[in-house]
Amino acid sequence: MEMTKRLLFLDDVRYPIEVYHYTKQDIFLRKDWHIVRNYDQFVNRILEKGIPEIISFDHDLADEHYLKQDSNEYIEKTGYDCAKWLVEYCLDHQTELPQFYCHSMNPIGKENILHLLKNFKKL
Repeated sequence: MEMTKRLLFLDDVRYPIEVYHYTKQDIFLRKDWHIVRNYDQFVNRILEKGIPEIISFDHDLADEHYLKQDSNEYIEKTGYDCAKWLVEYCLDHQTELPQFYCHSMNPIGKENILHLLKNFKKL
């Protein structure tokens, strides 16, 4: 098997070392993270390389223009969309979720991602 980075870091701007500074979780000191910046990169990486051992999610993957005017619908896909896609992928391929973290500074987004993944893991 080819050596690939088995840690996947989803964040539009930050790097793992920056996340370490506010989470103090040693996992973010590792140098073998593969960084993806948006939903498409996240999906394509998993389709090309398979499920990594660990994924860390950010929720907000764009700075502005999040909500469509006059609705609560997101234009840009979020880390939550990535987590939903991952759950569907695991169901379709009858595989377990990898270990996951959520390093988002958006408390509601973080809670939503963790709730979704933890509930799926219980199944």
